[in-house]
Amino acid sequence: MQRIKSIGVVCFLLFSKGSSAQELFNFTEPASNMPARSLGIRLTNNLLDETHLNQKTFQFLPELMWGVNKKLMLHAEGIFSNGSGNFKPLGMGTYAKYRFWSDDKVHRHFRMAAYGRMAFNRGHIHYDELEINGMNTGWELGFIATQLLHKQAISVSLSYEQITDNGPGNEIHSGNAFRGLNYTLSTGRLILPRKYTSYKQTNFNVMLEVLGQYLPDNQKHYVDIAPSLQFIIHSQTRIDIGYRHQLQGNMNRMATNSLMLRVEHLLFNVL
Repeated sequence: MQRIKSIGVVCFLLFSKGSSAQELFNFTEPASNMPARSLGIRLTNNLLDETHLNQKTFQFLPELMWGVNKKLMLHAEGIFSNGSGNFKPLGMGTYAKYRFWSDDKVHRHFRMAAYGRMAFNRGHIHYDELEINGMNTGWELGFIATQLLHKQAISVSLSYEQITDNGPGNEIHSGNAFRGLNYTLSTGRLILPRKYTSYKQTNFNVMLEVLGQYLPDNQKHYVDIAPSLQFIIHSQTRIDIGYRHQLQGNMNRMATNSLMLRVEHLLFNVL
């Protein structure tokens, strides 16, 4: 019952009158892609409050992004962390998203996309939570649907994730799940500018996202809420600041609270 009440409160916040936004999110991807024939550099920094080990863990995820065409986008990512005491590389990953449906109108559109992610990681496996974007070796397949209504954007996603051992000495513990279902619900609002006069204007967006995971092998789960801010400078450089907090859950996780800072820069028509 408490879990249902928590989700209900979050849904009320997401769909209340004050929630409207651009189609860019900080903790999830929308169904749209980056511009065709463009390159992007993304630097994601996560500060995790690892309560079980009574320490602060820092993750650094640098990415190179390629807008192949208007439907296909590819990412290559490095994974660095100080979780074992020393800051060092732990692995790498790839991400691909294909937009297969678009219904575009003036000031509004509805889009759907499929995506896949693969990663290799040699870090220690300590937790129930599955996360190949930083912690686990494995793969993920998912689906995204995004609705944009002028300044309001709402996006949902659903994915299946499966992990394997992180190499010799870093095996999945007996009794831990190796597969999971992930779901997200995101919305946000464009606050500034109130009226566009130039592409050089700085955009300011506020967002609220819900992220959840369910492990069918042992019936463990979590539901997180993640408010965030976003600045887009000259339509080319993006700065994201977000805080993620667990609302409900029964699994052992690396962190139930985390802070994210990201910087991203696009280079248009370079390919």
